[in-house]
Amino acid sequence: MPIFTPIPQHEFVAAIHILAAKLVEDTAWNPDYIIGIGRGGLVPAVFLSHAIGLPTLSVDYSSQVKDFADEPLVKLAARTREGERLLFVDDINDSGRTITHLRGALAAAGAVQGSVRFATLIDNVSSAERIEYCARTIDRGVTKDWFVFPWEAVAPDAAIAEDAAAVPERIA
Repeated sequence: MPIFTPIPQHEFVAAIHILAAKLVEDTAWNPDYIIGIGRGGLVPAVFLSHAIGLPTLSVDYSSQVKDFADEPLVKLAARTREGERLLFVDDINDSGRTITHLRGALAAAGAVQGSVRFATLIDNVSSAERIEYCARTIDRGVTKDWFVFPWEAVAPDAAIAEDAAAVPERIA
C-alpha cells in the first residue's frame, strides 16, 4: 500500500518561490516563456509565470492527444530557432519518461540545443533524466511516497490510488 503524502498549499507556494529565486539567480540563462506540461505541470507553470512575470504556454502531454501533445512541440522547437528560450515546468521528475519524450520530440523537431530547460517542484535524483531547476530533491530508492499536490487533492481517493499504481516501481 503506497504512502500518500499531501503537499499543502503553503509548501507548494514556497516551492514556487524557490524556483523563481533560482531562475532570477541564473543570470546566464533567462527563459522567454514558461511551458506547463499537462497535466501536473500546468498549475506550477501558471504560479511560476506570475512569480517571475513571464507568459505561460502549455503542452498537454498526459492526454496523449497528438493535436495537444506533439504538435505544439514542433511549434515550440521553431520558436527556439528564432532565438527564444523555453522553460518546461512539471510537478515531479520521477522516472524521467515525460522529460525523455519531450526532449526527444523537441530535438526531432529541430529545437536549438541549450534553448530548452526543465524545472520541477520535486526531482528524483535517481531519475533517468536530469533537470536544471528544482525546489526539492528525493531519491526514489529511499522515498516511496506518492505525493499528492494541491490540485490533485480534490480527486477521489480511488483516482489518486489509480495514478499511483500506474507505475508501481516508483512506490514499491
